[in-house]
Amino acid sequence: MDLHIAKLVEIIAITGTATGSAYNFLCLWSAVGFLREKKIPLAGRDPVPLPISLLKPLKGTDPRMYASFRSYCLQDYPQYEIIFGVSDAADPAIRLVEDLKEEFPQRRIELLICEPALATNAKVGNLAQMAAHAHYECLLVSDSDIRVAPGYLTGIMSQLQQQSIGLVTCLYRGVPASTLGSRLESIGISTDFAPGVLVARALENELRFGLGSTLAFRRSELAAIGGFEALADYLADDYQIGKRISDLGLKVALSTEVVETLLPPYSFAEFMRHQLRWNRTVRDSRYWGFAGLIFTFALPWVLLADLFSRGAVWAWALTCFVICLRLAVAIVVGKVVLTDDYALSFAWLIPLRDVLAVFFWAASFAGNTVLWRGERFHLRKGKLSRIRT
Repeated sequence: MDLHIAKLVEIIAITGTATGSAYNFLCLWSAVGFLREKKIPLAGRDPVPLPISLLKPLKGTDPRMYASFRSYCLQDYPQYEIIFGVSDAADPAIRLVEDLKEEFPQRRIELLICEPALATNAKVGNLAQMAAHAHYECLLVSDSDIRVAPGYLTGIMSQLQQQSIGLVTCLYRGVPASTLGSRLESIGISTDFAPGVLVARALENELRFGLGSTLAFRRSELAAIGGFEALADYLADDYQIGKRISDLGLKVALSTEVVETLLPPYSFAEFMRHQLRWNRTVRDSRYWGFAGLIFTFALPWVLLADLFSRGAVWAWALTCFVICLRLAVAIVVGKVVLTDDYALSFAWLIPLRDVLAVFFWAASFAGNTVLWRGERFHLRKGKLSRIRT
């Protein structure tokens, strides 16, 4: 390779390392700010807890799903109901819901068989029908693979009962299976996704989107954004709900509650497909912010600097610095903020996960097709259209 080109690549790699390192420092700063806020008591709490309807759309079964369901029945909260919704009367998740009703007869649990194909995003179609059956003004939507602590609803509702807050969402940690793909997914949540959420919140002074782990809001706000029907064709319905409620002039609050997502035993190929879908989803939701991620990949940039500097001592020293910085993010965000027991156990996977992240980022621009729940869709401006075969 021409020496001038090699030098240019080296300079670009050093620049990328610098911007990526600055981003990691920003992750640490945002996390410390979030931890500091957790220590400040919330003002203006309503002493009377409001009743709430929990909406759980289902399709098929997830790992340890029954344990996740049980966690919602063990809430230390006076009045709530749980509505499960499926589109197929033969869905295997139905058996688990029936078992749950038998174990917790004191809980108000309803199973709704929803009309299929009311929306391109079948989950949103189910939610629209489930909301119509809900008895309470406050609604909470969460994914089927989420497990929560007994004080979860109390923490969520203490924020939603503040008038300035239109939606409450929360961070989550991944509980991996034993496969490499599942562990890579877990370490990515703790050291990449969650830090990114905290940075977005810090830079914009508040969140302007929601996370599927928890979306708590009032029925009046849902009506103001056009109901679930307005989201019928969007893949990132959680993002859209948060953005649209934020556009109403209300705050999207990031709860101090952290929940768990029980990850499937992804094969490496399944992990790659999931990451590609997720990257294309974020690309269509926040295009320029997603494009700017190229400046955040500190470890891949410094490895490129190592290669084109031909192993210079300064390059190896810079590599050690970046690795220490990434470990600091794993400790502060993964271990302290998320209380993720796996954040340090699988920290050795961070270099592989970071290199793969560059690949997924680049590949997301190479097409608009996503595979979701066994079906192929075309994604354009955040909206789905089913690909007929």
